[in-house]
Amino acid sequence: MGSIAPFVASPLPVVRKMLEFADLKPGETLYDLGSGDGRIVIMAAKEFGANGVGIELNRRLLREAVRKGKEIQIVEKVKFINRNIFDVDISPANVVTMYLTTGANEKVRPKLERELGPGSRIVTHDFSIPGWEYVKNLKFKEGYRSHTIYLYQINSD
Repeated sequence: MGSIAPFVASPLPVVRKMLEFADLKPGETLYDLGSGDGRIVIMAAKEFGANGVGIELNRRLLREAVRKGKEIQIVEKVKFINRNIFDVDISPANVVTMYLTTGANEKVRPKLERELGPGSRIVTHDFSIPGWEYVKNLKFKEGYRSHTIYLYQINSD
């Protein structure tokens, strides 16, 4: 299976809000599905003290993410994987971030339900996950654009 969504980078202020909204803590593990240039994974490690794993199909974007991680010397806290998100086990994640389309989120939902443990948080930018109720959402303006962040949590039942 190829890419399920186009690459559009979340602006850095939006990334920060996503990580704050997820209540990402030092030592937790974040997986970014479709990590693009690595900005979410890198900020999670650099500013929040988390361990980050980025999964990206596009080799050019993956190389850029690896280069950025080396530049700021956080390689021990970040890892980038050049694979399809459906082929990577995400069960170690405390937090999963996604900036995919609603249709892509719907395709990923069964994987999230299967692999994530109770209490795991999922944060999406602009697009909800069909069939799931979010715990909370945040609508705000950044520059000229409006953004919505959705927070979901895997229940223990």
